[in-house]
Amino acid sequence: MKRERPLVSALVRFAEKEPLSWHVPGHKNGLVSNLPAPIKSALTYDLTELTGLDDYHHPEEAIMHAEALLAKTYEANRSYFLVNGSTVGNLAMIYATCKKNEKIIVQRNAHKSIFHALELVGAKAIFISPEWDEKTATPGVVPTATLQEALQLHPDAKAVVLTYPTYYGVAGDELKIQIEMCHKMRVPVLVDEAHGAHFIASSKFPPSALQLGADVVVQSAHKTLPAMTMASFMHVNSSLVDEEKVNHYLRMLQSSSPSYLLLASLDDARDYLQHYLKSDAFYLMEKRNQWIEALQSLQPLQIIEVDDALKLLMRLPGYTGFQLKEALEQHGVYVELADPYQVLFILPLLKQGQPYPFAETRIRIKEAILSLRLKEERKPQISPSLNERSTVSIPDYSYDEMEQLEKEWVPYMRAIGRTAAGMLIPYPPGIPLFLPGEKITVAKLSQLEELLSVGAAFQGKHRLDEKLVYVLK
Repeated sequence: MKRERPLVSALVRFAEKEPLSWHVPGHKNGLVSNLPAPIKSALTYDLTELTGLDDYHHPEEAIMHAEALLAKTYEANRSYFLVNGSTVGNLAMIYATCKKNEKIIVQRNAHKSIFHALELVGAKAIFISPEWDEKTATPGVVPTATLQEALQLHPDAKAVVLTYPTYYGVAGDELKIQIEMCHKMRVPVLVDEAHGAHFIASSKFPPSALQLGADVVVQSAHKTLPAMTMASFMHVNSSLVDEEKVNHYLRMLQSSSPSYLLLASLDDARDYLQHYLKSDAFYLMEKRNQWIEALQSLQPLQIIEVDDALKLLMRLPGYTGFQLKEALEQHGVYVELADPYQVLFILPLLKQGQPYPFAETRIRIKEAILSLRLKEERKPQISPSLNERSTVSIPDYSYDEMEQLEKEWVPYMRAIGRTAAGMLIPYPPGIPLFLPGEKITVAKLSQLEELLSVGAAFQGKHRLDEKLVYVLK
C-alpha cells in the first residue's frame, strides 16, 4: 500500500528550501528563540499558511489531500483535522444541528465541552443518565430503554449526543441499535468518541461509532494515536446533518492561525493508523497480555480489563486511587487519572517490534506498592447512593433563565434540594457532577463528600476550600 503523508511532505519540502522568514510567527523559524534545543529544533516546521502549505480554512492542496486520506481511512463522507481539540468538534456538531431553545438529548456523563456547547447555543437539554458500571465503579453507557423513553417523550429533539466509549474504556454493545432507533425517527446521532480514534485499527477493539452508523463523530487523535496534544479528528457521514453547516461552524470556532506542527502530527497519525496491520495488533495484544500476567503476580494489586484493550484499571485494596497515583508518581510512573477506587493506565498502540518499558514499569509499580503499604491504610467504599437508576431529566431552568436569577454561596452540607447555579467538575475525567439548573441530590452530595475526602481536584464554579457551592438564591 502506498504511503502518503501529504502535509508532512509539504512541510519538509518547504524547510529544505531554507526560506528566510519575513512573516509570522515571530520566532522566525526558531532563530529568535531561547527555548531548549530539542524544542527549538521543531520551530523550523512551525510555519503559517504560506505558498505551498495550503489554507487551513479553504484547503485546496496538501491539507485537502490529507483530509481526503483521513476520510478514506475512516470511510466517512468528509473528515477534518482539528487544531483546537475535540472541544471545538463538539461545539461545531451541536451548533450545526441545534438552535436556541430547540431540544437536544444528551448523555448525562458527557465531557464538559458538550455542556459548554449547550450553553453557548442556548439549546434545551434533555439529559439521559447512564447505568452504573459495577466493573469499573463508574457511570457507564446509557441503556437503550432510557434513550427510547427520551425519544418518545421528546420526538421533536434535533439530535442525540452520546459518549462512546467512556473515559474508562466502557463501550457496551447497544450503540448500533440506538443509532438505528434514532435514524428511524430522523434524529441524527452525534458521538463524542474522544477515546476511540484507534478503534478501526483492529477487531481487537470495539467498533468505531462511524462503523456503527453515527452521523458525526469527534475523536481526540492525541489520546491514543501518535498525534500531538490538542490534535483531533472530526468525521461527518450523514444525510441528516449538513456538512457545509459543520464546515461553517468549524471555520468560525477554530483558530485562523493553525499550528502546522499539530496538523502534521494528525497527518502522521492517520498514516500510522491506516497502515496498522493484523501482525501489529497481534504483537500489541501479546505484549499487553504478558504484562497483565506479570502484574497479577503483584499481590494484592487488582487488574481490571475493560472493553477497550488500551485501557487498564489498577486497584490496591485498602487504598484510594489517589494514594496509589501519588505512590506511583514518586517512582516515576504517571497514570492518566485516579479516582477514589483506582488508577487508569492508557497503553500505547504499538506496532510489531516497537519496544516499550513494560518490565521497568512493573518493577516501579512493585516498589510503589511496597512503599505505600508502609503507610496508614484507608479503604475506599463504593457508595450505593451512586448507583442511581437510569433516568430522563430536564433541568429546572434554562440557561437564559439562570442568567436572570439571583445566586448565592451556601455550605454544601446545606445544599440538598437546592438548584446548582454553576458547573462543578471533578477533573479528570471532566464529567460535571453539578450542572446549572439541576437539583443537588443526596447522591450527588454524597459523591462530592467522597471525592473531597480523598483529595480529588475540581474545576468550575466553586469555593470548596471554604466548603461552599454556588446555588440559586
